[in-house]
Amino acid sequence: MTIRRLQQIIRSVATSDGAGVSLRRSLGQSQAARVDPFLMLDEFSSDDPDDYIAGFPPHPHRGFETVTYMLDGHMLHEDHLGNRGDLLPGGAQWMTAGRGIIHSEMPQQESGRMRGFQLWINLPAAEKMKPAHYRDIRPDEIPQAVLPGGGEARVIAGRIVVEGREVAGPVQGLATEAVYIDVRLPADGSFSQPLPEGHSAFVYAYEGNLDIGPGDDSRRLAAQDAGVLAAGESVQIRAGDGPAGFLLLAARPLREPMVQYGPFVMNSREEIEQAIADYRENRLV
Repeated sequence: MTIRRLQQIIRSVATSDGAGVSLRRSLGQSQAARVDPFLMLDEFSSDDPDDYIAGFPPHPHRGFETVTYMLDGHMLHEDHLGNRGDLLPGGAQWMTAGRGIIHSEMPQQESGRMRGFQLWINLPAAEKMKPAHYRDIRPDEIPQAVLPGGGEARVIAGRIVVEGREVAGPVQGLATEAVYIDVRLPADGSFSQPLPEGHSAFVYAYEGNLDIGPGDDSRRLAAQDAGVLAAGESVQIRAGDGPAGFLLLAARPLREPMVQYGPFVMNSREEIEQAIADYRENRLV
């Protein structure tokens, strides 16, 4: 079984989004820093309320999916469809913008730590204009597996096999066949797992350093950097020099033309112009 190697490192950069939320952006900081069908990955993490209190007031999306996963803190999702979801520690939301959605994500705390991630996943052309959909995923809906040798894996989307037992996340049946796993390893811990050979895949190290790849050919990935994986049938990841935490993300690439303008991701400039016009004339949704 061919083990995927660490092909490219995308170093995260400090930026802000929403109404001034401080965050670090790895995927999505430029058009070259993408992994089809993944468009963007942000990590927000701070104990200072000035870094997050303004939140993400109402804003539109069309043509892709957003996934918010919380480690610490409490945010509230609301959208024009009437959905309301509490994002609690260990919980997630999976939102398919489709033809259009207007939503907000606002902090429900005035102090303490706020930490989590937002991932953007492109939709295939055939699904870009389907009705919007929102799913609130409670912490207790995300299965957790104890790994051999210590550590744990939480499966949000897709599935893994641990000691002969399949562990499936709550999100299944997507066109991109997305895999979203949160893995935490003790010092000297390791994680090995098959991945669909044709999937694009990357790793985001949010705590500690990682050694990715087979044996002596492994390559170091530092905390708060994203590592794009080469083709192969499996992954092999080890904690570098202490405990580590990382996200493993994989999906079937779309290989379609893509044009992005802010919160709109379509297949042509004409479709982007239509999205802008629809939003201005209250026809987006």
